[in-house]
Amino acid sequence: MLHSVQGIVIRSMDYGEGNKIIRLFTPELGKVGVMARGAKKLKSKHGAVTQLFTYGDFVFFKQRGQMGSLNGAEIIEAHHALRKDLHKSAYASYLAEMTDRMLGDEEGNNYLFEQLKAGLMAIEENKDMQIVTHLYEMKMFELAGYLPITDACVACGETAGITTFGPNMGGTLCSRCRFKDASAIAIGEGAHKLLRLFPRMDMRRLGSVQVKAETKEQLKQCMRAYMDVHIGVQWKSRGFIEQMEKYNI
Repeated sequence: MLHSVQGIVIRSMDYGEGNKIIRLFTPELGKVGVMARGAKKLKSKHGAVTQLFTYGDFVFFKQRGQMGSLNGAEIIEAHHALRKDLHKSAYASYLAEMTDRMLGDEEGNNYLFEQLKAGLMAIEENKDMQIVTHLYEMKMFELAGYLPITDACVACGETAGITTFGPNMGGTLCSRCRFKDASAIAIGEGAHKLLRLFPRMDMRRLGSVQVKAETKEQLKQCMRAYMDVHIGVQWKSRGFIEQMEKYNI
């Protein structure tokens, strides 16, 4: 069956001497594996469009249960800047890796597609990469059915006096309940406000936000701990980000 769809390349790998296999994320079909024959050759018409993060129009033939075969493609947004800058590439790779590993094959999701598209553009436009990442992580938690409780204390339901985030308990905790999660992370008002906001925020409406360094550190601790407890995936791209942080690159 011939498909003509818009898609984002979330994975690209060499195959054989001259071919590439790409994984597209499309709004209608979800994740789709496609063979791009000859894409590694210098004069290939498919060379540019098969690069990671590329957003474009793709035409491919695919039979049920088999890998697709790329017939043609046109670039809508190449995202060169995401591949040229080390930090942008690392954060964009994390968004792509989450999409690739947490979304099932051929599960269409137009909203998530738009969030990923907007997230990659936000990183390219120099918006806060960490905030973009946390927003997308929340979208993935919701997709997986693990969205944390952030509007109230997850233990007693109290809405006032929130002081910590308990990754094992599954959300925020008030001062009276913070002892119920030994791994609870102290958070300030700013971090709590953003944790409440992230699940409702549309990436397409993200502006140029200014977040204090202390608040960003608290958010990072909360989101990474929650991801590790409830998703339990060893993220290659996040590991690279953590190495850059460790060595102040």
